[in-house]
Amino acid sequence: MSAAPESAHTGSLTLRPAARADLSAVLALLADEERVGDPATLVIAEAYEQAFAAIDADPRNEVLVLVEGVDDRGGGGRVVGCLQVTYIPGLGKGGAERALLEAVRVRADRRGSGLGRILMERTIGRARTRGCALVQLTSNKRREHAHRFYDGLGFARSHDGFKLALQPP
Repeated sequence: MSAAPESAHTGSLTLRPAARADLSAVLALLADEERVGDPATLVIAEAYEQAFAAIDADPRNEVLVLVEGVDDRGGGGRVVGCLQVTYIPGLGKGGAERALLEAVRVRADRRGSGLGRILMERTIGRARTRGCALVQLTSNKRREHAHRFYDGLGFARSHDGFKLALQPP
């Protein structure tokens, strides 16, 4: 994972790179946007283990987790949000990197509490500190609440996105 800025810690919320021990909590967030899943009930397939290991080993990728209730020594806490950032080098924007955000999630029972804003603002700060010229993301067209959220953060709907599935879901 990137060695870019250290964990951001304010009060009982910490944004930090995910550790292997966070994988079940991250997968629970990604599994169902509408309800809170129990990470303890998840069976983690080998494909997820391999994907996490690849992300963890790649300095241009990181899964970040927003954790609440971290103690003074940085331990404990519960994952309440996550996202993946890929830092993409490019020839546009003066050769600067851009940060691509994927899989942005906040626990279903905590949405509307400001956690999403904290997750995004701290992630944008990490990208800025790294020297990125741009932060970009895509969002499913049906996620109108998410679109209003991103608009409120200053994201512009400047492009249409396209996807081509190469494997069945």
